[in-house]
Amino acid sequence: MVKKIRVRIAPSPTGSPHVGTAYTALFNYIFAKKHKGEFILRIEDTDRERSTLEANRAILQGLDWLGIDWDEGPNIDGPYGPYYQTERLKIHQDYAQQLLKEGKAYYCFCTPEELEKKRKEAAERKEAPRYDGRCRKLSEAEIKKLEQSGKPKVVRFLLPPIGKTIVHDIIRGDVVFQNELLDDFVILKSDGFPTYNFACVVDDHTMEISHVIRGDDHLSNTPRQILLYQAFGWKAPKFAHLPMILGKDKARMSKRHGATSVIAYKDIGYLPEAVLNYIARLGWGYGDQEIFSRQELIDKFSLKGVGKNPAVFDTDKLNWLNGKYIREILPERLIDLCEPLLLEAYGKIDFKYLKKVVLICHDRLVLIPDIVTLSKYFFTDDFEYDPEAVEKHFKTDYAKKILASLKEKLAKLDPFTKDKIEPIFKDLAKDLGVKLGVVIHPCRLALTGTLQSPPMYDVVEVLGKQKVNQRLVKAIDSLPR
Repeated sequence: MVKKIRVRIAPSPTGSPHVGTAYTALFNYIFAKKHKGEFILRIEDTDRERSTLEANRAILQGLDWLGIDWDEGPNIDGPYGPYYQTERLKIHQDYAQQLLKEGKAYYCFCTPEELEKKRKEAAERKEAPRYDGRCRKLSEAEIKKLEQSGKPKVVRFLLPPIGKTIVHDIIRGDVVFQNELLDDFVILKSDGFPTYNFACVVDDHTMEISHVIRGDDHLSNTPRQILLYQAFGWKAPKFAHLPMILGKDKARMSKRHGATSVIAYKDIGYLPEAVLNYIARLGWGYGDQEIFSRQELIDKFSLKGVGKNPAVFDTDKLNWLNGKYIREILPERLIDLCEPLLLEAYGKIDFKYLKKVVLICHDRLVLIPDIVTLSKYFFTDDFEYDPEAVEKHFKTDYAKKILASLKEKLAKLDPFTKDKIEPIFKDLAKDLGVKLGVVIHPCRLALTGTLQSPPMYDVVEVLGKQKVNQRLVKAIDSLPR
């Protein structure tokens, strides 16, 4: 019988969810969906000093915004809970006791100061710092005496001192680690809470996780975890370590490369489907295809298509992709996204007018907040003319005649609609014997202050007869007499 596919992500609530969290979550999510499996969210909150409720909320909100929903986890009960690691403390402690009873773990009473001294001595010898196992051979009497003295203790795993541990990785193939380079790592801290390596093994086993798909920064932890599986006599899950995400400078992605928090991308103005599409393409490919719907990602995804090399996060490419997605979304959704931004920037606005502005700017947006700057001239007369454009299009022999003629003809136009506006520009260009652009450019500058705007006839129609007339008068008055 084939074991049901069960995958998980297990973020720590110690800060806003990183892009890497979303990256790992997405690959687990689409892998589970493709194989009709289950995707579990487990919160690893045993770092009690750094874990916060705010960070926990941010994880849930970030995944929710991206549309990555979990089958089991916080707010969605399942048969393998609890899904907060701190609520699984007794489970961890019971399994630690099992290893102690079987002689596969032992109590260590070494102080942090003693361990630090050993680390420094190893560094001076140019050796890798590793625990020397001094507490391995403590007798029961010695342990009892130390406990009675109140000296803090941890539980260490008794590592096989020789041999090798092989990680069979779906993406990277076999990766070999020599046991002698590892050490007897701590599995229970002095406060009784488990360490990461121990807790994730116990939790992955008891939650029946079939595949552990995570970043390759965890690859070095994997041999320790495999040794724990072997000590318990458990079958290890299959491992797949995803390539690391780097900035353009090939350094590990950090705040200096721009936003790293998932929520920040929402605030900046990215669409969740664009972010999902982009991070999927960071470490995985399917031919030359760049744009994938969610269902296409699920249908076409394979761990065999994931690369081994680090993935470079390119904000320019994400912006391009976001612009493509914005142009595809429904007008109603775009209006809903833009309306609060415009109201905040320009105060009370007639909704019908706002809707027209958003719709003619639709194709020009890269990020949703771009609507504020791109549409400024629709909501305020307080704008300057672009100086370079003034030199090129206001200081010509035709400029004043063109603007005056447009002012006169547009003032008489009724109805004031695009299909009626367009012939006025074309007829004027024909009468003057000039290209259409010679007519359009000075008018665009007069109405918007710039040469970058939506199509001219749309701009004229949306601004309306009165505002167009006022701005043409202002532009004409600014020209030399």
